[in-house]
Amino acid sequence: MNSLRQTIEQEIRECGPIPFSRYMELCLYHPELGYYSRHAAQFGKAGDFYTSSDVHAVFGRLMARQFAEMWHVLARPERITVQELGPGRGLFAQDVLDWSEKKFPDFFRALRYVLVESSPALRDRMESTLDRHLASGKAEVGSSAFRDASAADSPSPAAERRKNAAHGASRGLKAHNEQAPRGRKILPSLDARTPEAPTILFANEFFDALPVEIVSSQGSLRVGLKDDRFVETWVSASAVELEFLDRYSIHPEPGERVEVALAAQQYGRQASREIQQGFFIVIDYGYTRAEQLAGRHRGTLKAIRQHSVSMNPYEAPGEQDITADVNFTAPAAAAQEQGMHVHKLITQSQFLMGIGEANQFADAFEDCRLPQERAKVALQLKHLVTPAGMGESFHVLVASKGVSPERVATLAGLNFGRR
Repeated sequence: MNSLRQTIEQEIRECGPIPFSRYMELCLYHPELGYYSRHAAQFGKAGDFYTSSDVHAVFGRLMARQFAEMWHVLARPERITVQELGPGRGLFAQDVLDWSEKKFPDFFRALRYVLVESSPALRDRMESTLDRHLASGKAEVGSSAFRDASAADSPSPAAERRKNAAHGASRGLKAHNEQAPRGRKILPSLDARTPEAPTILFANEFFDALPVEIVSSQGSLRVGLKDDRFVETWVSASAVELEFLDRYSIHPEPGERVEVALAAQQYGRQASREIQQGFFIVIDYGYTRAEQLAGRHRGTLKAIRQHSVSMNPYEAPGEQDITADVNFTAPAAAAQEQGMHVHKLITQSQFLMGIGEANQFADAFEDCRLPQERAKVALQLKHLVTPAGMGESFHVLVASKGVSPERVATLAGLNFGRR
């Protein structure tokens, strides 16, 4: 089998320079060779990075409390679905399910937990992590989340790939899937049934890993080859890219680069469309257009390997994570376009403190028997909520549909310091 680098080089030789989003997609999501497809060892403190669920089970426990409160706000329906995008190894789901079963039995009886994961290696890991809940039918693992309304009339992938390379076009998730080798859609195709029950759609550190276009004052970035090295070239930015900059971002100054998150925008739009009643929660590191206008968050693309950050995404294809900060202005606008009420963007610190302050974070300390255990958990909790840890760099977007904004505004996570 070819290496991922050889696979990318072959596509460039066949089609010419490829959009950066296509390069990033292959690096992360190639079915056999992509960073997220090969194994699950990149997660956790011993891997390349860790998420909130790797810090302590309290993150999942607090979110279980918030999900149960959302169920109450929705008038305690007989069934409710929590759908998690990019659940990794399933640790968060395990914490939510175990804590809900123990502390919120009425909510747990109504709950159906769906994990949406495209990586076969991670799906295998989840099956062992969640074996009890999967066996009972309380949880299920799938590889796609939503319908792709455009799939029926799509041109052939090979033809569209040549067209995009020739014209420098990029059209969000549809373009990503059409550029994939024939029969190999890389990003999850959005093709599940519209959920019948009220739904809580949860995405923690999901949007930052979706492929982005890169735009500078020279145009839109393409990745080509010269003397067996990846080289950068530029073509005129597409109308879709320019519209994104106009509406949600800023036009780069000379020497600057700005990410254009077309795939994330498409996910946000379709996620919001599929929710008939419920909530859409996005937790990630990121920024707003206002912050970009103030001169911050311009050019946030980076590669991560063994907890070290590099600015070179071409160094080790498939062996390092590639990520970009989330432009929260774009998914918020997408949710509003689909009839959702978008609540004020808050920090992870405000959100978790709001959930935990009512019982003084008893969810975190319940299992502690010794003072040193409490001290260790206190440090882990501090990492989740303080500016020195993840508390201020991560933000929380909450959108709702089919429930009055006044009722949603009573949620603990949206009320830190107001009680």
